Amino acid sequence: MDIAEVAKRSGLRASTLRYYEEKGLVHSVGQPGERRRFAPGVLDQLALIALGQSAGFSLDDIRAMFLPSGEPSIDRQLLAAKADELDTMVKRLKAMSNGLRHAAACPAESHAQCPSFQRLLKAAAAGALERQQTRAKPVTGLRRTGV
Repeated sequence: MDIAEVAKRSGLRASTLRYYEEKGLVHSVGQPGERRRFAPGVLDQLALIALGQSAGFSLDDIRAMFLPSGEPSIDRQLLAAKADELDTMVKRLKAMSNGLRHAAACPAESHAQCPSFQRLLKAAAAGALERQQTRAKPVTGLRRTGV
């Protein structure tokens, strides 16, 4: 398939496909200097890239999920770690949503007088401090292996 057909079938711009090729996420099969051509399996690779991005993986993380042949080789521990991260984010967002809904309907004259709103403020401040501390720590010990 030439690049125009892949772009049409995937919904991606040709420039995105060229960028993905530059990043080592997909590979063209044509000769240098010719119009880029891709194997039909590139559509599956692009679907996996889109899925990985929607789950919050970086393009570098996603590139590591492919063998040089383009076949997927995904580290299950990496998937479990990302799922845990997403679960934590969902809990935090749900708590924030509940707090905001309470604040919007709170019968207290002032949010400063509302015990629930004060707990929300303290939780937000603690979360911000925790995120700052987490960013300051380097991540080590992660190893990617194919499964």
